[in-house]
Amino acid sequence: MEKVEDWKVKALANQQRNLTIHLSGFLPREEMYSLTDQLRRSCRSVCANIAEAYAKRRYPAHMVSKLTDADGENAETRVWLEAILECGYISTNDVDSVLNLNTQINRLLNYMMIHRERFALKTDPKGK
Repeated sequence: MEKVEDWKVKALANQQRNLTIHLSGFLPREEMYSLTDQLRRSCRSVCANIAEAYAKRRYPAHMVSKLTDADGENAETRVWLEAILECGYISTNDVDSVLNLNTQINRLLNYMMIHRERFALKTDPKGK
């Protein structure tokens, strides 16, 4: 039986979340309630929205809505990661791997939204 962990995008989002949370531990203390918190919330939300999309795959429009939410949170995560770089808090080498994951997640989410029929549950035309 398929589960959300079978979706490659979920595995990448989990990896992005774990790396991001690790990196955020190196941010200055004065950023704890702004940058650190926002970054952690957005990367966690990517994972949560993908899980919700999986749960709603019986209804393709709802699934796409949650994938869209995941894509928005993924974009927000990118903004916070870029802010970290611009402020010089963490080196480019440390953030590049997370930004690479972020790009892969974006591409997969967009693919899934365009090809929703491949990810939605197949229903019996008789409603069974």
